[in-house]
This record gives sequence, C-alpha cells and structure tokens, in this order.
Amino acid sequence: MDYGKFVFEQGKREKEAKKNQKVIDIKEVRMSSTIDTHDFETKVNQAVKFLKGGDKLKVSVRFKKRTVAHPQFGEELLEKFKAAISEFGSVDKPTKMEGRSLVMFVVPKSGKNN
Repeated sequence: MDYGKFVFEQGKREKEAKKNQKVIDIKEVRMSSTIDTHDFETKVNQAVKFLKGGDKLKVSVRFKKRTVAHPQFGEELLEKFKAAISEFGSVDKPTKMEGRSLVMFVVPKSGKNN
C-alpha cells in the first residue's frame, strides 16, 4: 500500500470523526455574596444564554475579606440562583467550598429545543 494514500485516508477518517463530535465548553458565572438584585438578574440571564447554547455552567460565589466567615449567605444565593435557572438547567455537582469560593456546576436540560 502507498504510504501517502494511507496518510490521506487516515486524515480523512480523523476529520470525519471530528466533524461528528460535539464540543461542550464550561462557562463560568462569578458573583459576590453581597450582589444586588439587578446584578443578580443580569447574571441569571447570562447563565440562561449559556445553557441554551448547550454549555455547562460553573457558578461561583466569591467571598472577599471577612465575608468568608458567613458562607450561609453564599449558599442562600446559590439556592436562589438554582431556582431561577431551574427551567433551563439542572445541578450536576452540588455546592462545595473551594478556597474562598463556593462553587456549583449546572448542566443544560436535555430535550429542550434551543
């Protein structure tokens, strides 16, 4: 078999496989534990846009200075966020503390026509 033909056929197969796969990005929405209502609504709208696009979502609440002593405010904020986007996505990994951030992962709901 001709080596050039072999390389060409292999490239063709790889290109075809690449065309059929779906790439899912992880988008991130960052908030502070002291976020205001309009800013919160803006973050929710951004998250809905990401979920409609089929991307996974990482929602993080960052604690600055002394606010890290009150993680319950961040947990309440993430619960409110979860309720706001429940129509478009579901929680993949529940909230957990990573350093000075509280993190939650959300995946888009399947079966929705985007």
